[in-house]
Amino acid sequence: MKSTFSFLFLLLFLFSSIDLIAQKTYTLNGTITNSSSNETLIGVNIIIPEENKGVVTNEYGFYSIKLPEGTYTIEITYLGFQSIKETISITEDTTFNTELTESSENLDEVVISSRNSGLNIKSPEMSVNKLSINTIQKLPVVFGEVDIIKSLLLLPGVSNAGEGASGFNVRGGAVDQNLVLLDEATIFNSSHLFGFFSVFNPDAVKDLKLYKGGIPAKYGGRVSSVLDIYQRDGNSKEFKAQGGIGVISSRLLAEGPIVKDKGSFLIGGRSSYAHLFLKLADNPNSAYFYDLNTKLSYTLDDDNKLLFSGYFGRDVFDINQNFLNTYGNSVFNLRWNHVVSDDIFTNLSLIYSDYYYGLTLNFVGFDWDSGIKNLNIKYDFNHYLNDSFQLKYGIHNTYYEFNPGEISPSDEDSGINFFKLTNKYALENATYFSVEHNISNKFSAEYGLRFSNFFRLGQESLNEYANNQPITYNAALDIYEEAAPINTQSYSRSEVIKTYSNLEPRLALAYSFNDDQSIKASYNRMAQYLHLISNTSSPTPLDVWAPSGPFIRPQILDQYAIGYFRNFKEGKYSFETEAFYKDIQNRIDYVNGANLIANNNIETIILNGKSRAYGLEFLAKKNEGRLTGWLAYTLSRSEQQTPGRTPEESGINNGKWYATNFDKTHDISLTANYEYNKKWDFSANFSFQTGLPVTYPSGQYNFNGINVPVYGDRNSNRLPAYHRLDISATYIPKPDKKEGLQSSWNFGIYNIYNRMNANSISFRQNDDTGRNEAAKLSLFGIIPSVTYNFKF
Repeated sequence: MKSTFSFLFLLLFLFSSIDLIAQKTYTLNGTITNSSSNETLIGVNIIIPEENKGVVTNEYGFYSIKLPEGTYTIEITYLGFQSIKETISITEDTTFNTELTESSENLDEVVISSRNSGLNIKSPEMSVNKLSINTIQKLPVVFGEVDIIKSLLLLPGVSNAGEGASGFNVRGGAVDQNLVLLDEATIFNSSHLFGFFSVFNPDAVKDLKLYKGGIPAKYGGRVSSVLDIYQRDGNSKEFKAQGGIGVISSRLLAEGPIVKDKGSFLIGGRSSYAHLFLKLADNPNSAYFYDLNTKLSYTLDDDNKLLFSGYFGRDVFDINQNFLNTYGNSVFNLRWNHVVSDDIFTNLSLIYSDYYYGLTLNFVGFDWDSGIKNLNIKYDFNHYLNDSFQLKYGIHNTYYEFNPGEISPSDEDSGINFFKLTNKYALENATYFSVEHNISNKFSAEYGLRFSNFFRLGQESLNEYANNQPITYNAALDIYEEAAPINTQSYSRSEVIKTYSNLEPRLALAYSFNDDQSIKASYNRMAQYLHLISNTSSPTPLDVWAPSGPFIRPQILDQYAIGYFRNFKEGKYSFETEAFYKDIQNRIDYVNGANLIANNNIETIILNGKSRAYGLEFLAKKNEGRLTGWLAYTLSRSEQQTPGRTPEESGINNGKWYATNFDKTHDISLTANYEYNKKWDFSANFSFQTGLPVTYPSGQYNFNGINVPVYGDRNSNRLPAYHRLDISATYIPKPDKKEGLQSSWNFGIYNIYNRMNANSISFRQNDDTGRNEAAKLSLFGIIPSVTYNFKF
């Protein structure tokens, strides 16, 4: 395996050196920054018209391109900034750093993609969506709280399990199959207040990108999507502050220089305060969140830069001081950017991530603590070999500690005894390389390989079962039952009790008919070694993560996609459509009546199945003018199958394919933004979705005077269709004011026609009539909001 991997590397280097031998070239490189803040800019287009070449800056604003000796015009363009042209003579390796000035004209804003339309057509990158922060801040949302996750739900292929649901689903995948990164650190729970808000402060975000497919080899560990978010570095030129005051929450962010033009800081915080109004009414209950974003950066010299970023967030849910629930993420990342040579850029990261869940039940007298921690070391290289061949490679090592749960008495009078579920430990390693290859002016490719392995480390006690089967089948009752352990083994943490290894090839191709239209195709295989133990439509904070091991195999994805992309009228309009098919092996399923809470032997209630998802996505955009927006439509299917292990076993749902909890046949979003004048800006979005799958009782029987429901096949029914219309208006009192206090007001109405969408439907017996009836639970009707935003 190692020899094969080394051989592939050698082939790539030999192949890429052909141009270097044939013609003497020099390297032009540099870093592109914002002139007002010295913030590095991601995805800036650097174009050399004479050579018909182009490159974009990486995640740290760095670029590098090979050019023959000569004089060239350099065109640099970036969304929201003034374009520049420079003439430069290349007679040796040259470093060209430059600053871009923000444009005061916003009418030509591209709503979704910040890439130059021509480069986007020719690039093999597909199944990728990006929203500008400016666009996100204008969208109408519940309670007026700007929300990155809910904005992504307006894009094709992205949905969630309903209002107030945690996380998001991509192309029929589960929430735990999304890799969510904040400054390269893993976020295990992306929601505040059980899904009402996301954990990302939009004021602190510089760039975000959602990969739904065609995922580059540098990413791994999840089988559905990657949401990659980078925080701003902070202003190293002057002190700035901004914030907002809303109906139920407020935020404040400050940034400024540590050492002018060399070092900067950024610190931002948010907090909700709706619970304070409850206390004024003598209501002892409360639910609130707070979080903190921070970033420090320091430029040592032209070739070295240090960055430290962190995030800390907590949610608190308190009912009458008897039920106290606290949970949240903590992440830290120390990075070193180093320019090794004119054509090699490296990033070394040391990352710590911690998700904590705590629960106190005073009326019972116990405390519950659980969580997952990881320590990650990454070393990534960007190697610009020549103008048509760029190589990215690196190594990632992650150590995990899983705390499934610990129960302890909350006071001296408690009758609860201390109980600790067995901690689990694991080590995940990966080595990858990826090639961006412009084969010709019309044909380009991105291909690579990721080799990952996963070591399940020793733990204090591990059960052994007869025939290595932790779950048995009772044919007489047609049910699955927990198997009794025949032995228990104890291992030291340094021992490896199970190893998995996987090769994960990636391939994306693009063929451009001209500068305005192309077809693209991609394939990627990915392995996921972590599993979220949850059998609900939307995960709850109490759900725990578990590693692959002797009884839980890693999920393996194979995804195929093909698409057509077209620009009209020089990019004023655009259209894209993609078809995809996903096949996932080893997707865990739960037996009927599975008890997930505080279960020390989770392997006794799950079976390994498989899942699949397939569909069509359409996205039509108007990118320029006073009226901008997009129409997104997804037609898809998401299914799961868990057959019996032997012909005698029934499996789940009699071994038939059934709709997953997040399957939605139709998903339509229409989003529009209209700039009436410099002071007023109006936005609206309409959403329609097929109702989520549910399982309704198909009958009942009476046992000792109690009606007991009988349920049919899993997810064979659906909730009613979901739809709503939101509107908002942004008012800027002094739009031409660029210094001192600048402010704006955002007015919004969520669900303007007061559609009472069903979040769930339960069945009960009417106490008066004795008849069965259905009860619908709806979370939100019409909700007005107002937010005051400011900066200085």
